[in-house]
Amino acid sequence: MLLNVRVVPKSSRKLVKEEGERLKVYLTRSAQDGLANEQLIELLARHLKVKKYQIEIVKGLKSKNKTVKVDESKD
Repeated sequence: MLLNVRVVPKSSRKLVKEEGERLKVYLTRSAQDGLANEQLIELLARHLKVKKYQIEIVKGLKSKNKTVKVDESKD
């Protein structure tokens, strides 16, 4: 499954919000050194009830707009 995600780094809270066909994810970490991407994967894993290794950012590593792939197959 592919998800369109809009990231808001350095927010005051951690939150995943559905906005139409896109997820808006508020992160408390900054975008430096990949910290925000790590936190994004952690939050999405918790929200979607999957393991972190099942989530991969396939587009937009250095952008606020990202495409995230979720592997829903269970091992």
